[in-house]
Amino acid sequence: MLVLILGLAIFLGVHSIRIVADGWRAAQLARHGERGWKARYSVASIVGFVLIVWGYGLARGDATLLWVPPAGVRHLTGLLTAIAFVMIAAANVPANRIKALVGHPMVGGVMVWAVAHLLANGTLHAVVLFGASFIWALVDLVASRARDRKAGVRYPAGTLAGDATTVGAGLVAWAVFAFLLHGWLIGVRPFG
Repeated sequence: MLVLILGLAIFLGVHSIRIVADGWRAAQLARHGERGWKARYSVASIVGFVLIVWGYGLARGDATLLWVPPAGVRHLTGLLTAIAFVMIAAANVPANRIKALVGHPMVGGVMVWAVAHLLANGTLHAVVLFGASFIWALVDLVASRARDRKAGVRYPAGTLAGDATTVGAGLVAWAVFAFLLHGWLIGVRPFG
């Protein structure tokens, strides 16, 4: 569990710099340039992510069961993760109304993804991973929306074509991950 917690501390710590040390971040951007900052940020993120994956795998071998999720929750988890994938797509597809509504759909999608996985997993290491991810995303969403209000940021209203592209891209990515990649990468096949 220690490797998982270390990975979360690094990964979420790096992703929290703008929340807790925006001035320091700006100074680092000025000092190293955007490419230099992104390179350092990416290396630290990758190290944290690798430790999370490794630590989660280690913890699965000696899992502490906190509760047994009901059998039907698998379908709710599938629906919620589909919504999460659409929200994450909304962060990257231009001119969609989801981004206009949420402001920061990537972190909103992480929140929905985390809740979905908390419902479906009753182990201690799952609660640590998905609970920490949810808390981080909630704090980031609140901080980002406050930063937007302070700066007077307004997101474009979006178009029907942007919405359709967002939903289509999100659902295709979700289907590929849910039906193919999740079993191969995670070792769990959500739908049999």
